[in-house]
Amino acid sequence: MTAEPVTTHRDTPFGRMRSRAVGSPQEGVPEVVLVQGMAVADYLLPGLTALGEWTRAHLLELPGLAGSGEPPRPLNVVGYGDAVAAWLDGAGLDRVLLMGHSSGTQVAARAAARQQPAVRGVVLASPTIDPRYRSWGRLFVAWRLDGRREPPGLSESHRPEWRRAGLRRLVHVVRIHLADRLEDVVPQLRVPVLVLHGSQDRVCTENWARSLAERARQGRFASMPGAHTFPWADPHAWSGPVRDLARELP
Repeated sequence: MTAEPVTTHRDTPFGRMRSRAVGSPQEGVPEVVLVQGMAVADYLLPGLTALGEWTRAHLLELPGLAGSGEPPRPLNVVGYGDAVAAWLDGAGLDRVLLMGHSSGTQVAARAAARQQPAVRGVVLASPTIDPRYRSWGRLFVAWRLDGRREPPGLSESHRPEWRRAGLRRLVHVVRIHLADRLEDVVPQLRVPVLVLHGSQDRVCTENWARSLAERARQGRFASMPGAHTFPWADPHAWSGPVRDLARELP
């Protein structure tokens, strides 16, 4: 029987941030910190549980979203990255593999670019936003097309967190991520980077995902089964490649 996640609230200069952790620390293995997607986090709990089978894994929720408190001011992607960095500073973790899914990849990359000593590697799963879809109209069409390939129940799982965020903040979150260029941040990362791409993803093209791995100083790429939200459909899919990277990190 899977244990319930341990919920923690930590105060930061960017507001109170909620995290949920599963698993136990393992000697010689960094802990995983997973940054939520675009205004939603609960859908990542199954994938978090899979990661928690071999280390302690934390799902980190951004200020004003999911279960975290309100930020003192509206944040852009850089500001969200600073919030993640502040959370890491307060968490006291010695070695971390920092992950993001979807828009969380942009935030995780911004946090890692601050050269946090604890961050030993970065995982970008279903990275956004592909330049091909970097407009409101094209992104919406890609998201709708991808939704046809997602398993039932995904949108229903998102709705409580969408309601919590509210329309104004949802619009703000999409706007700031459309303005952020992940491909400019990845070359700044001084740690190994793993890019994961769902083979049926309609929000992120394989060519762009591979180009991100090529831009990294120490990059690698792995294809996953499924669409953009592949960890929801197959929570264990990413566990193997992420674990392999974690075991190689200093």
